[in-house]
Amino acid sequence: MHSICDSFGIAVRQLRTYHAISQEELAEKSKLNRSYISEIECGKVVPSIITMDKLAVALNTNLSDLILRYEKLRQRNFAHASLVTLAA
Repeated sequence: MHSICDSFGIAVRQLRTYHAISQEELAEKSKLNRSYISEIECGKVVPSIITMDKLAVALNTNLSDLILRYEKLRQRNFAHASLVTLAA
């Protein structure tokens, strides 16, 4: 099952690729390090609310929209994990 960090990272990656920007461009726009962006997208770190807001602004979205995208991914992954458990 995906962790919270995995789902948030996927949400960030989806928005970044939707806007057709590289990790380097996102790092520059959000004033974060490119390697930190990579760690977020890979689900290796827990970003602070301040970092989440910087990412949302850099991705031209509201923080609430970024979190909503994350929540939808979490629900989808939870439902998938539940189905796998029931099938086992």
